[in-house]
Amino acid sequence: MRTRLLIRFVITIAVFVPFYLHASYSMRFQILDDLEAAAYDARLHVTLPNTIDDSIVIIDIDERSMRLEGQWPWSRDTVARLVDTLFDHYGVRVLGFDVLFPEPDASSGLKTLDALASGALAEVPGYVEQLDALRESLNYDEIFANSLRGRKTVLGYVFRQGGEYMAVNSLPQPLFTRAQHRTWLDYPSAQSFTGSLNSLVGAASASGFIDNPLVDPDGTFRRVPVVQEYAGDLYESLAFAVTRLALDSPPVDFVFHSGDGGPRDGLDIEWLTLGDYRIPVDANGAVLVPYRGGQHHFPYVSATDVLTMEEPRFTLQNKIVLVGTSAAGLNDLRVTPVGGTYNGVEVQANIVSGILEQRIKQRPRYVLGVEIVVLAMLGVIMTLALIRLPVVTATLFTILLAVILVAINLRIWSNSNFVVPIAGSLSFIFVLYLLHTIFGYITETRGRRLLSTRFGQYVPPELVEEMGQRSGDFNMESESREMTVMFSDVRGFTGIAEDLEPRELSQLMNEFLTPMTEVIHAHRGTIDKYMGDAIMAFWGAPIDDPEHARHALEAAMGMQDQMRTLCPEFERRGWPEVKIGIGLNTGIMRVGDMGSTFRRAYTVLGDAVNLASRFEGLTKTYGVSITVGEATVRAVDDVAFMELDRVRVKGKDRAASMYEPIARKCDLDAKTQQMLSRHEQGLRAYRAGNWDTAESAFFALNQAFPERRVFAIYLDRIAHYRSSPPPPQWDGVFVHTVK
Repeated sequence: MRTRLLIRFVITIAVFVPFYLHASYSMRFQILDDLEAAAYDARLHVTLPNTIDDSIVIIDIDERSMRLEGQWPWSRDTVARLVDTLFDHYGVRVLGFDVLFPEPDASSGLKTLDALASGALAEVPGYVEQLDALRESLNYDEIFANSLRGRKTVLGYVFRQGGEYMAVNSLPQPLFTRAQHRTWLDYPSAQSFTGSLNSLVGAASASGFIDNPLVDPDGTFRRVPVVQEYAGDLYESLAFAVTRLALDSPPVDFVFHSGDGGPRDGLDIEWLTLGDYRIPVDANGAVLVPYRGGQHHFPYVSATDVLTMEEPRFTLQNKIVLVGTSAAGLNDLRVTPVGGTYNGVEVQANIVSGILEQRIKQRPRYVLGVEIVVLAMLGVIMTLALIRLPVVTATLFTILLAVILVAINLRIWSNSNFVVPIAGSLSFIFVLYLLHTIFGYITETRGRRLLSTRFGQYVPPELVEEMGQRSGDFNMESESREMTVMFSDVRGFTGIAEDLEPRELSQLMNEFLTPMTEVIHAHRGTIDKYMGDAIMAFWGAPIDDPEHARHALEAAMGMQDQMRTLCPEFERRGWPEVKIGIGLNTGIMRVGDMGSTFRRAYTVLGDAVNLASRFEGLTKTYGVSITVGEATVRAVDDVAFMELDRVRVKGKDRAASMYEPIARKCDLDAKTQQMLSRHEQGLRAYRAGNWDTAESAFFALNQAFPERRVFAIYLDRIAHYRSSPPPPQWDGVFVHTVK
């Protein structure tokens, strides 16, 4: 009992260690990360507000807008008209663009007109003067820049983490310079960027990045950085910049979790403050996106309705406005926990809304310590409970404990906005329950009856009974031991199957396999498997059998005798004659319960097994019904064998001798003894390359015993070697190139 208790605690500790390593970030397991992501999404779905926030409005460059106003990108004077309309007519509070303007707008044709002014139309009276008068109205980029000046406008740009250092256009002023922030913090660091035109960046109140380098491995937008580092300076995201302008640009600062002596490393950052607003961020300066629900939980207004001023004024008045696109062709769709095709601009809107409503979840560094404490408590509680409770009660207790854990976690999630990991704890409970239950089942309910049930499908009933009487002497665990294995196969089975109807074929196989199995069982054999018309069996396991080779050989010979008994009955039914070939081999092989999580079997593996299979295949080549290996011959010394050949089979480098059992030595007649002696002489001459002597011996044998194909085989080989002699180092081994 004490040993079992000790094993129980060892199981708990062994399970606790990997979960502890994962929780402490010493070693991460992808499966637990994936489960945690799924648990995060599940909690998010359960607690979604599913309300509309009409303080933030999305101006949508949708399919309808592009159909009426033209394909995107629009000319900058159209975008300028959109800006003017939003501020002058609708009185919006802040305007942010979740789109880029990286290239000059040449749609007005001003560049072409300038070229004509210095070329073909240079001498046309009044042309240059008229062009100068129109120049201001044709400079669409400047018109757009003028519409941005003096207004709370935010442009977007994109950082890139890979590749060379490259700058396209310019960046805005950083949120913090290198000297103003702690450069050792683990912010995403960009190597290049693509911004809007310099004139536009200078005219706008702010600019913010719209990329997300922290997309989760499954491609889901769960967190988004609000700051990124470039060339040592920190830059703000579009959502953060829009929120900052909406709050009239209050001071920005960082708050760190204070341990012993202040912040210790980059993981200790806790908050980013924006005036009186606190923004929980993780080690990378990122926020967990506070989704309100699925798509369209903010008012969407078609851009064309703004340009035509058909949208009611109250929809946009004093609102935070984000310009983005829902058109599939503009590639601004994202994978999120609340939708597989989610508009990127609405991700920005959720962050702005979450900051203003203080709904952003917090996952600080010290939550890791909470998870480790919870794991330790669960380990102690589960172990003590599973030791004392019966299976049904233990199952109910485990379910109740998991429900309580989930309920507490959800309460912390909802009331305190803390994200405490849950997947690791639930997985820990499940694994502990599973392993302790299995251990209890094995140690408390396993007995002779269970052992008999498990082995009954493999071995004959009398062996099952014997095993039950001394069950402690063996188990199903894989082990190496010397055994004998058999393969048998029906000759010409394909032709037989073609000649019979399916029902008759099924009857024939039943009539064949049943007596063959009875013979194997009668000689203490274990059926490994049936492979259509083939049988695989072995001797020497699960019960040790010192006479395994003899019993296997007796079974093989008994099967051939049984076939001679069955043939008249098969003929009476109109079935074709059935002949079988059998291969036996003795050697060291691996035996035990093997397989996959889907299917297992008590079977044998190893080179000796493979060789037996090859021997069975060669019975047809040599015209014999049984072939055995050399180790089997040595183990059964009272039976006379005829050495058929020394071969190297396909897939093997080592040569093996192959024999045919003839009869018990005490039953040999003079003619058979003479045949064996003459055959042995012929083999020695053949392997010595003495073709004349070998040919004489095998010719005489072939004349006396024409039914034995092996003698004709050697005559053919000798004829071949006379014309094509083997190499000097030839060892008499014949190489078979097919199975």
